[in-house]
Amino acid sequence: MPERTVAQAALLPVDGVLAAVLVALLLLAAATAAVFRLAPDASRRRARDIAVAGVRATLQLGAVSLVIGWVVRHGAALLAFVLLMFCVAAWTAGRRITADRSWTWAALPIAAPVAPVVGALIVSGLLPADGIALIPVTGILIGGALTATVLAGRRALDELTARHGEVEACLAIGLLPHDARLEIARPAASDALLPGLDQTRTVGLVTLPGAFVGMLLGGASPVMAGAVQLFVLVALMAVQTVAVATTVELVARGRLRRPSR
Repeated sequence: MPERTVAQAALLPVDGVLAAVLVALLLLAAATAAVFRLAPDASRRRARDIAVAGVRATLQLGAVSLVIGWVVRHGAALLAFVLLMFCVAAWTAGRRITADRSWTWAALPIAAPVAPVVGALIVSGLLPADGIALIPVTGILIGGALTATVLAGRRALDELTARHGEVEACLAIGLLPHDARLEIARPAASDALLPGLDQTRTVGLVTLPGAFVGMLLGGASPVMAGAVQLFVLVALMAVQTVAVATTVELVARGRLRRPSR
């Protein structure tokens, strides 16, 4: 059997059965969230969020599949697509963390680690600036920074709200507002690093990540696939660490905040 046929046979068939299974899984997730009221206010709105997320993912992936071939052949379009990914990530992170105009600051924890890492990869020649590899690599790093920023920001602000009295006590003993907020927010925000740490610790034992499997299906050797996946994991840890540190600093300085009640 030719190599291409083997790779295709290992993938999920794109047919009516796959569509039916996807719909069933989406309904299961939404129904579970509704029955158990898995929302911060014990409502059923998470069920709607799950359903909308599934429909959006379908439409977005369909659109990207149609335009990606054209985008990678045009340098300006390629850079515009990467910029679009960043803007959507910044808006999503800001909306999840805060509900006022300070959401724009959420762009900084994403840009601060991702831009220099991608720039260094391009300058070193490891990542071609005009190739299709730029989109998935940059997307993985932006996605990692997005997740870390959202988790760190929400945990930090939640902790400051719950332990407001301790912040006031720190101010009473002479700490500056920045230092007082940092003392309370930093330990909680550091939990945002746990998903990335667990993924790296258990790679190859619990999960085989997408980059590794994708390269194997594409015909790469196991050693090459492992090297690429190792790079992705280490780069993600670096990006997420900087993203969490930047987010905590923005919260401590009052740049990322929630509206006063």
